Amino acid sequence: MSATERDESTPRAVSAVPMRDLLAACAAAHTISTPPRLPDPETVSPPTRHREAA
Repeated sequence: MSATERDESTPRAVSAVPMRDLLAACAAAHTISTPPRLPDPETVSPPTRHREAA
């Protein structure tokens, strides 16, 4: 059996998931597994003090 005959008889795997769906699932998993970023200290205003009611 030659190499070309062997390659032609090997069944090819067919993906049941479209590439678009696979990439979307990977992007969603990355978004969920990434912790939120801390705010930039220069852009955050200092906390306002709570005033007591009269």
